[in-house]
Amino acid sequence: MSFFRVLLAILFPPFSVIDKGCGSFFIIFLLTLCGWIPGVIGALIILNNPKK
Repeated sequence: MSFFRVLLAILFPPFSVIDKGCGSFFIIFLLTLCGWIPGVIGALIILNNPKK
């Protein structure tokens, strides 16, 4: 996880996970619509996942 990705996850959560797949993008987009903090937390969790 690079500094740029973390910064992007804080500022624009859906755009930080756009390369992780379509499902991840839409999940983070919906979380961000519910509130900014759930979107940021979800994006950081997806970015921290070592599987992909």
